Amino acid sequence: MAIKGLIGVIGGSGFVGSELCAQLIASGYSVKLLTRNASKCRHLKVLPSLSIVQIKDYQANTLTTALKDCRALINLIGILNEKGNDGKEFHRIHVGITRAALNACENAKIPRLLQMSALNAHADAPSHYLRSKGKAENYLKTFSAPRVHYTIFQPSVIFGEGDSFLNRFADLLKTVPGVFPLACANARFAPVYVGDVAKKIVVSIDDKASYNQSYELCGPHIYSLKELVQYTANVCGYSRKVIGLPMFLSKLQASVFEYVPGKPFSKDNFNSLKLDSICDQCIPCTTSLSAIAPTYLANR
Repeated sequence: MAIKGLIGVIGGSGFVGSELCAQLIASGYSVKLLTRNASKCRHLKVLPSLSIVQIKDYQANTLTTALKDCRALINLIGILNEKGNDGKEFHRIHVGITRAALNACENAKIPRLLQMSALNAHADAPSHYLRSKGKAENYLKTFSAPRVHYTIFQPSVIFGEGDSFLNRFADLLKTVPGVFPLACANARFAPVYVGDVAKKIVVSIDDKASYNQSYELCGPHIYSLKELVQYTANVCGYSRKVIGLPMFLSKLQASVFEYVPGKPFSKDNFNSLKLDSICDQCIPCTTSLSAIAPTYLANR
């Protein structure tokens, strides 16, 4: 297979990035993975045509130098929680790195920037997470064309082996016997398979129809959070009854868990869950939750 070109990836060492790098290489691209911590990328060294480059930061000048010879940049960097609670870290990472990535593409004459965002990302959204993602999108839409063609991906919650969603609930369910109290139980999701998300990104690289477009990514079925957690318990073989908490107790739980190490649930998460994570206009990805989740949840 002829090499289609070199693709730069930032934020590629995690759950989505690992799947994406594998699919990029399987599709004929070579990959330059830029990271501040090369030790987190050791599991990707088995992939052919992938080079790992440790960089000191994600500033525009650093990225410009490191991305030499790349024909596209994929930005997967994101956080679900911040150390504080004022939104500054969300803004620094989501907006600041997006700005640096766009500037680097312009400086290095890279014509494509593919950006991972989220459903409900908007500058007026109820959470810092969604607002910062929305502001990053707005920056690309305002400043990229015609020098750099962006494509933005807005997935619902992403599932697959190694995910931090179903697996996190599986871990919590294992430690809480009997009744499992759940905040924001009626929030709705359209879980999308990580393999489908990666495929959409890969095929968009050379698809001119995707230039300067945004794509909502959802799976074929909609679930409430309660349904997803109860499904996880059932597949794992845990005898648990999931009980939805009323809104005031959900907010109280978020206020308490905000200060638990690792922030399993934060006030910003609570605010994000005020909006259903379902698609308005998209062709849903076809892989169902029930076809994949039992392969990694069963017999935990």
